[in-house]
Amino acid sequence: MTANNPAALSGVRLARRESRTRAGRPCSWVLAALWAVLALVSVSGAAQAQGNVKAGRQKAERCAVCHGFDGVAKVAEAPNLAGQNERYLVEQIGNFQAGVRQNEMMSIVIKDLSQADIEDLAAYYAAIQITVGKIPGE
Repeated sequence: MTANNPAALSGVRLARRESRTRAGRPCSWVLAALWAVLALVSVSGAAQAQGNVKAGRQKAERCAVCHGFDGVAKVAEAPNLAGQNERYLVEQIGNFQAGVRQNEMMSIVIKDLSQADIEDLAAYYAAIQITVGKIPGE
């Protein structure tokens, strides 16, 4: 086999590719399929975390002191919630309730929230549209 023989080189490449899959390493189509499955799971998870925006707006009064009714934080230590991912908000509030995340004010405010309350609040804050103005220096 010589470098001048393209057919021989492609046979070597094919043999290397086959040996990789036999060695237990997944080939590219398997990885693509795994990514597709993960994307579907992600989308279905987002569909599960859909609360009622209108109900969330009514419940947001307790959050407004720190996070603002408009989702823009009024306290320096509090994050902005406007436009945040709904599923992320549900997960993080759940983490506060479970004690995984700790904040004295949050533990007081969320201790009586039901799962439906959490989903409604997350839906409300996620539904707030945010806009980005001109970036300084550009």
